[in-house]
Parts: sequence; structure tokens; C-alpha cells
Amino acid sequence: MKLYSWNINGIRAVINKGAFHKFITEYQPDVLCLQETKAKQGQAEINLPEYYEYWNDADKPGYSGVAILSKIKPISIINGFVDGIAEKYDLANDKYGNPMKEGRIISTEFEELWVITLYSPNGKEDLSRVPLRHKQWDPAVLEHIKALEKTKPVLICGDFNVAHTDIDVDNPKTKKGKHGFTAEEKSGFDAFESAGFVDTFRAQYPDRSGAYTWWSHWANARTRNIGWRIDYWLASKSVASQIINAEIHPEVMGSDHCPVSIEIKL
Repeated sequence: MKLYSWNINGIRAVINKGAFHKFITEYQPDVLCLQETKAKQGQAEINLPEYYEYWNDADKPGYSGVAILSKIKPISIINGFVDGIAEKYDLANDKYGNPMKEGRIISTEFEELWVITLYSPNGKEDLSRVPLRHKQWDPAVLEHIKALEKTKPVLICGDFNVAHTDIDVDNPKTKKGKHGFTAEEKSGFDAFESAGFVDTFRAQYPDRSGAYTWWSHWANARTRNIGWRIDYWLASKSVASQIINAEIHPEVMGSDHCPVSIEIKL
């Protein structure tokens, strides 16, 4: 089973560039998880009859949004969190707006596992949304995936909007304390690993540097590979050993992010 995750930074733009269908033709994912679709379902002409489509759209037009395309029909779908979690962490109480109305997470249940995609809120340049990440969003995500894991193993992917360790960002000394690399944001990722979820790429390539998934538009950063690894596939420990390949695909153009993938033997 080949699973890909890609923050496409606007699905209509990627389709118009010809990059989306070129990617599908070349890589043939069994499951494709998308973040930052920036469109509501039906606004983009995907035209892929071999895939079932599931979208969680933001209320605000042209903003955020996630989707899952799958050749295998899921058993069930959850948009948002399982009952009670959003309320427990008071996620509606955020000055930027309720992240639960921003189309940030979908969970799809298959016969042998859950596949979840998320688009975590950006901490903001002035760090004003870091408290939301630290005290509300990341703990809510962890509680959600642990609840689902009680029924079957979990694969969770997407744009986590954090570089976990120094090896995951170019020139880390200059990034410390900046959004996407604060102690609070990194501690949220630590909590996923402490709960037994495995960073699949880092498990396969513990020492590989220069492996980035996002690059700024400034200063020719992508060509120079001045980037961040902020897109991940995490796996329940019980299925991590069944992952036979974990890759980053910087050769795929069309977005400021590139796809990340895993292949799992079920």
C-alpha cells in the first residue's frame, strides 16, 4: 500500500500548472493525503474516477482545508476530532478563529488501520498562535489519535508546521525560538513520539541531513536546498516494522512543499 502526503498550497493552482495529474500518473498513490487545498469540494476539477474523495473544507474561502483521495473505500470518516476533544481543549477560543472550522484534520478508517491527515496551525511570525499549538491543538491531536489507536493502528501524516530537531532544518542556530522551531512546538512532537508514534522517515534515515519538505519562496531557497522538514508520516509502533519504505520527493514540483510517502506491507 503506497501512501503519499502533500501540502499542495492550493489545489486549483497545482491542477492549472499540470503538476497534480502528472504526479498522480507518475506515482500512482493508493492513498493521497492533501493539505492546504484552499478550495471546497467541487471547486477543483480533479476528475480521478478511480479515487474516492473525502474533504474537510475551511469555512473561510480559499483558506486551509484537507482532503484524502483513496483507491480503497474507507469504512468510516471523521472530520475533526472524536466527540468531546475539541470542547475539552477549548479549541473554539482562539483569536484567529476556531481551528475546527479551518478544515484541518480528517481520519479515515480502513480494514487494518486508520489513516489520518492534518494541517497544524502555523505558530505565526510573532508567535501569537504558539500557545494554541502548545496547550490545545497538539494535545487534542494526540488524544484523538490515541483514542482511535484503541481500535486499530494509526498512520498520521501532514504538515505539522514544526521542524522537530536540528537536523530537520537548515542552519538551526538561526532558527531557534522562531515559529516552527520553538521549544513549545517541538515539545508537541516529542509527545507524539513519547506516546509510541514513530517518525517513519527518521526511523529509516536517522542521520540524513538536508532532507527537507518545505522551502521559502525567497532567495532561491529550493534550488539551494535551504529548507525545513515539517511534513511527516507517523506510525503506531505496532505497524512501524511493516513500513518498507519512507521517502521525501523534492523532485515533485507545483507547491512550496514536496510530497512525503511511505509504503506499508499489510
